[in-house]
Amino acid sequence: MARSLDEDDVRIRPGRGKSRPRSKDRPAHTEAIGGMVLTVDRGRFTVALDDGTEIYAIKARELGRKGIVTGDMVQIVGDTSGDTDTQARIVRRDERSSNLRRTADDSDPVERVIVANATQLAIVTATTNPDPSIGLIDRALVAAIDAGITPILIITKSDLRPADELQATYAALGADCYVVRDREPSPELVTALTDHLTVLIGHSGVGKSTLVNALVPGADRSTGHVNVNTGKGRHTSTSAMALPLPSGGWIIDTPGIRSFGLAHVDFERLIHAFPELADGVVDCPRACSHDEAECALDAWAESHGVTERLDSLRRLLRSAKETDKWPDQRSGD
Repeated sequence: MARSLDEDDVRIRPGRGKSRPRSKDRPAHTEAIGGMVLTVDRGRFTVALDDGTEIYAIKARELGRKGIVTGDMVQIVGDTSGDTDTQARIVRRDERSSNLRRTADDSDPVERVIVANATQLAIVTATTNPDPSIGLIDRALVAAIDAGITPILIITKSDLRPADELQATYAALGADCYVVRDREPSPELVTALTDHLTVLIGHSGVGKSTLVNALVPGADRSTGHVNVNTGKGRHTSTSAMALPLPSGGWIIDTPGIRSFGLAHVDFERLIHAFPELADGVVDCPRACSHDEAECALDAWAESHGVTERLDSLRRLLRSAKETDKWPDQRSGD
């Protein structure tokens, strides 16, 4: 005989478009463990915990569309043992101290964060094979200045061609320059990288991955060669990856750059990287580009003996505002 049913026996499922009410209070996750994101691969994150353990994690649903990139400091819950087949979740992203950003090109309004929390941007360029790309160097300098990150220049292949001319080109900009000879980083460069989070960028074939392998024994980053016909290198690095330096600190090896758009940059901020010129803009006409006949900086720079610095500022302004027409290539060293 069938049992009679009452309302306690009936399950009412929410219809399409309906869901159970959610609490506004998010979990506190007081047991979460801190760590830094080392690399990102298709929605999975390799994270170095504060105790040095490396684990894999996924992003918790409660983070929504909040992006996580290499260099982010995060909070982790779940199985943080690092054992095979374990899984943890990133439940919080700490506030960033810096964002190294770019756009796909100069007309693209969508900016993309490449690396978070970097303190230095190291622009790696060769003296030859391939020849230096002044456009890349200048644009990277602009991006670093805009992000509040210290730029440095690393020059490789000085055994094939002296680095003097390239050093002189950037001397007036005030960016520290380090020359790599015979593929070995100098003690001065090692000291400059120690205790920093430094991002390395560079065109194909400049020796970036070779430099990383020299700085971090056992890193085993793939290296490539420059095509003798095209002058381009083979793409070897596929994602940004943070590697610990034996002397302390981290370097982040990045994949090659298809373009380095600067649509997100407020060019007025560039003047702050040139404090000796900052007071001179007071007499500039309204909406002065600082690169025109009526600009008051000409007289200011001449009277204060800083014309080279003004020339450097204007070169960056011009490079940043030119259409991004770099070759479609990625780094492979």
